Amino acid sequence: MATRIGQLRPALLRVEVKTVLFMIVIMWVGVIVLYPILLLFVDSFKIGDGVFTPRAGWGISNWVSAYQNPGLIQALWNTILIVAIVQTVATPIGITLAWLTARTDLPGKEWIDLAFWVAFFLPTLPVVLGYILLLAPEFGLLNQAWAAVFGGSGPFNIYSMAGIVWLHLVTKTIAVKAILLRPVFQNMDASLEEAARICGTSGPLTLFRIVMPIMTPAIMTVVLLGILFGLESFEIERVVGPPIQFFNYGTFIFREVAKQPPSFANATALGVSVLVLMTPLILLQQWNARRRRYTTITGQFKPQLFPLGRFRWPAFAGAMFFISLITVVPLSMMMLGTFMKLFGFFDVTGSPFTMENWTDVLGDPIFLSSVKNTLIIAFGAAGVAMTVYSTVAYIVVRTRFIGRHVLDFVSWMPITIPGIVLGLGLMLVLLNIPLLRPLFGTHWALIAAVSVTSMTIGVQLLKSNLLQISAELEEASWLAGAGWFYTFRRIVLPLMAPTLIAVGTLAFVGATRAVSHIAILTTSSTRPLAILQLDHIVDGRFEEASVVGALIVFMTLGIAVVARYFGLNMGVQRG
Repeated sequence: MATRIGQLRPALLRVEVKTVLFMIVIMWVGVIVLYPILLLFVDSFKIGDGVFTPRAGWGISNWVSAYQNPGLIQALWNTILIVAIVQTVATPIGITLAWLTARTDLPGKEWIDLAFWVAFFLPTLPVVLGYILLLAPEFGLLNQAWAAVFGGSGPFNIYSMAGIVWLHLVTKTIAVKAILLRPVFQNMDASLEEAARICGTSGPLTLFRIVMPIMTPAIMTVVLLGILFGLESFEIERVVGPPIQFFNYGTFIFREVAKQPPSFANATALGVSVLVLMTPLILLQQWNARRRRYTTITGQFKPQLFPLGRFRWPAFAGAMFFISLITVVPLSMMMLGTFMKLFGFFDVTGSPFTMENWTDVLGDPIFLSSVKNTLIIAFGAAGVAMTVYSTVAYIVVRTRFIGRHVLDFVSWMPITIPGIVLGLGLMLVLLNIPLLRPLFGTHWALIAAVSVTSMTIGVQLLKSNLLQISAELEEASWLAGAGWFYTFRRIVLPLMAPTLIAVGTLAFVGATRAVSHIAILTTSSTRPLAILQLDHIVDGRFEEASVVGALIVFMTLGIAVVARYFGLNMGVQRG
């Protein structure tokens, strides 16, 4: 009897460690993702506009006030219109680029794929800044060249609806589609195309009659992700929108919080509204994910490439031209701006170039503090991501834990909710709970906020990785007498190490460029580089903003090289 009790006690301890870890992670997800949303919903029905003071009662006055705002309808229309135009243009281009790099004999495919990854890792603001120097109506270099040749004023204007659409296309929209769809094209059964060619079907007809129907579920997933990313857009509209009084939904909510006095009541009502609007997209994504399980794509494929023939080099030239638009052109313009005395103007006394921008920024205590803050937040977010995401993925894939399907659903929520809304919810959590109020504006709050930016992609990557690891390895370890935590630490985690490093890299990069999630949470003492650059741009200090942007780019490109070294693959998984 004593022997049985002695054997039972370690088993109970092993279960306790596992349960405690699971509960901590579930509580973290609940506090960071679910509770802010719940608090937004509750606060939207409280009468009054105080955060620190009790509300006067309950009602729908906040909703009435929010919907009576004369700028709301225009902001909603702007958001929907931009998303519709961008996705309509980006989807066929992304499909074409993915097909060219995966299924044809296009030259330099690996380098082109690497360029897509570079574009993916590039922060948005430096790219925007580069195109401001190129396409601004008053000092844009293309407009100056046009005026010098043809006279008058140039036709290009980055501060316009067309300019905003262009910036969405050249930041991440098309590059992400090419990255996600390329592995799907690579894994598709080539015998289907061979059968079509044997029957005399031409290449383009094979693409549209055979390949595209098979690819439809994956394409739908990518388009849905693109729509969700577009609906939560913030940085582009925050920089380019104000000069033309252009607001999308995210910047409209930010304006309600940032104005004096802040209208938290309207902001909470608007934040809850976007959750209602996003719900059909979440359900559609879940339906499409289940539908993809029945897609006719097999693992029996041949790496046969489609010959482009005389179009091989023109296709290569077109791909390289696009890559130059999303990487070389904006980065070279931004770097040029770092050395200019007056951003965009060459007709100044003496030389238009100077090194003072670099010396001023690098010697600025505010910049040095922002570098420290960025590293603290980024490394903290990477650590949280690797710990939390891996545990969430393990619970969903490996256990019969009650509510695991709900947890999987919750892991999709951060990508469906605009960052400014999540930031607002977290702000309400911190300010409404006295115990957490001291954390507002601290590094801990910012780490919590930015760690959810890559939660959806990170959890999905780790789930796919776990599905490829046989559960027999864990069962053998348990039969040998090892506990769950020992097995998880010594067997599961080492096998997941490359994917964990890739996920940590994604979280690090996401934290260095995060703006919308932390725009209303930062203080002067915890401001990271991305917010510092945004402040410089909004204040019209483009020279200093270019220097800060260049340093952010150097940091993120270094991380991109690490991610590529460890073979990061973010393609849409086959069901």
